[in-house]
Amino acid sequence: MKNETTFSADEIAPLHSIEQWEDDVLERYPEPGEPAKTKEEFRNYDNPGRDTVREFYRLNHKYQTYDFVIEKEKDFLQFNRKELKWWDAMEFLNTLVDDSDPDIDLDQLQHLLQTAEAIRADGHPDWFVLTGFIHDMGKVLCLFGEPQWAVVGDTFPVGCKHSDKIVYPEFFKDNPDSYDERYNTKYGIYEHGCGLRNVHMSWGHDEYLYQMLKDYMPEPALYMIRYHSFYSQHRENSYDHLLDDHDREMFDWVRKFNPYDLYSKSPKPPVVSELRPYYEDLIAKYLPSTIKL
Repeated sequence: MKNETTFSADEIAPLHSIEQWEDDVLERYPEPGEPAKTKEEFRNYDNPGRDTVREFYRLNHKYQTYDFVIEKEKDFLQFNRKELKWWDAMEFLNTLVDDSDPDIDLDQLQHLLQTAEAIRADGHPDWFVLTGFIHDMGKVLCLFGEPQWAVVGDTFPVGCKHSDKIVYPEFFKDNPDSYDERYNTKYGIYEHGCGLRNVHMSWGHDEYLYQMLKDYMPEPALYMIRYHSFYSQHRENSYDHLLDDHDREMFDWVRKFNPYDLYSKSPKPPVVSELRPYYEDLIAKYLPSTIKL
């Protein structure tokens, strides 16, 4: 099994920036009222502009195996790399420079504030606002040397057959789990209606942050954080057979959060110094004073 020290530079960072993945999601799921691309337009394999995105998904689908996920959980869920005050952690995330976002020239902190402010403007509970502000905090995994495809990307269950509704499903032909009798059936190691609490998801910033916060945030917030990249379920309903009734109830919150995650970008930068006191008070209300990464 490869680990993060044996991937080539091109395998670690196939995208120009991790935001390319979110831009690709927007192409698949455009804002309501905007025309979606046709299948032919979306799968334009001859367009060099898409090569980096295709390569990202090829690597993601090849290496996100059940064993890989278990290995990453054992490693990163010790939370023994850094301990920071929350605002310092947000500024640490901000060192994840993104010079190539084709949409707008905003840093990570400003993107998160835009998401949170859009939620606040619509009158949602303060814990929902806080969720918008911190939901991408797990992207600090990139700053610990993790490959892009083990930080962002559509998430999906491991340990069972891959849905053909996951983007670029043909790339799962290179995933060893596709040929492992334990993992390549509809249910794999799981049972009908077992509930997502019993399901291992592909590794990335969603699961990492969920595990950090699971003892602190309200349950709807935890579902938003853990499953906001699980597009094959909250957009395509491909894994209904694994959900229980409680999951179905909570996924209403995931779907409520998704538009803010995707469609709240604006070229107008928020004024961080004006908003910081509000968000520091909000953090203090729900979270411990420091975060262990």
